[in-house]
Amino acid sequence: MSNVRIALTKGRLEKKTLELFRKAGYDCSELNEKSRKLIFALPDSNIEIVLAKAPDVIAYVEHGVCDLGVVGKDTIMEKGRSFYEVMDLGFGKCRFVLAVKKGENFYETYKSRKIATKYAEVAKSFFDNKNMDVEIIKIEGSVELAPILGLADGIVDIVETGTTLRENGLVPIEDVACVSARMIVNQASMKMKKHEIQDFLKKCEAALEVNENGE
Repeated sequence: MSNVRIALTKGRLEKKTLELFRKAGYDCSELNEKSRKLIFALPDSNIEIVLAKAPDVIAYVEHGVCDLGVVGKDTIMEKGRSFYEVMDLGFGKCRFVLAVKKGENFYETYKSRKIATKYAEVAKSFFDNKNMDVEIIKIEGSVELAPILGLADGIVDIVETGTTLRENGLVPIEDVACVSARMIVNQASMKMKKHEIQDFLKKCEAALEVNENGE
């Protein structure tokens, strides 16, 4: 049986993903130990885990050095190219929103709009679908500052509770997309390691069903 290498997003999604893998029958105990290791072979299995940042998970799966990956839909929408998205894992839920300063009428104007965001591709696609010509300004830090400082008329960003928006005088006016953790598969691996990958996915699906049914 061929080994299957899986890239996991470090941080926010890592704990929930490992919990899912444990429920699927895999021993992930070594990953709970404090270590600087980034690659782990799961005992008594053909599974190898690689810990990486979200954009790197995409790169590793696309280039075939990892067969599968677990990454947020936000990263897929921004960075994704050629792979199969095979499963919505249902955790890491949040949403992309368009937010503006409280009291602003974003759509009720003929002047060109400026949008600040970390997710330029997501924002561009959203406004392209509306046939709106907007200027996208890429921000790496706190995008909430952009409308406050007058750099932009609104932002496209990920929110979970909306607390940060409210504390900075911003309000969401439209949902752009819902986000959660997804399982992705390299296209060549799906053919070359079809049996091994399908076996792993079936175990994960069964574990997700147990979660949903609360059993």
